[in-house]
Amino acid sequence: MKLSVIIITKNEADRIAACLASVAFADEIIVVDSGSTDATCDIALQSGARVERTADWPGFGPQKNRALDLATGDWVLSIDADEQVTPELARAIGQAVHAPVADAYRIARLSSFCGRSIRHSGWWPDYVVRLFRRNAGRFTDAAVHERVVVQGRTATLDGHFLHDPYASLEIFIDKINRYSTEAARSAFESGRSTSLLGPFGHAAWTFIRHYLLRRGFLDGWQGLVLAGMAATGSFYRYVKLYQLGRER
Repeated sequence: MKLSVIIITKNEADRIAACLASVAFADEIIVVDSGSTDATCDIALQSGARVERTADWPGFGPQKNRALDLATGDWVLSIDADEQVTPELARAIGQAVHAPVADAYRIARLSSFCGRSIRHSGWWPDYVVRLFRRNAGRFTDAAVHERVVVQGRTATLDGHFLHDPYASLEIFIDKINRYSTEAARSAFESGRSTSLLGPFGHAAWTFIRHYLLRRGFLDGWQGLVLAGMAATGSFYRYVKLYQLGRER
């Protein structure tokens, strides 16, 4: 059985090499880049990946489907540039591909933030479906928070991804801004709306959910920051949704 790895990128020069090294066991690696201005594409080519460049950005779901359409393997592993496959997970992937018991597999992610592995705050185990038969799965067309829709049985793999989503607080803040814009637009296009007080209520509930209900207080000062940032992202999302409604 042949395994294809697919990755979408933009300006990931600082992290793409480690990501690619962790999946060197794959039969082919496909990188679809959406306009990097750094050395991302050069590093990927030097690592033996096939690199395709796109002139536009259709959103995460459609972009990942573009990468999926280029894959030729019987199985596909989708991984983000800020993730790495651990040796334990690599062994589990190999076993699943050569002796499958399901059509797709969910994989846990252990994420880190400001030097700490986050095991609460709703961040662990953070299962995501990433390994699947090429003809049995496809990404939704969501601009953000895309997921794989599987035709068939889904099982859970041993091992986990290492996930380092935010190289700095500045990147975290920028990502909150970009994601909230796309999420608000997606919600607006699906017919959703909110009141002027909606952003405040959603932000307060998000903080309570992350810091108290999901025990973010056990993640030290990082947990407090994460809860605050999650609340901020929720606030931005609903403020932008409210603004779109007013403009309409």
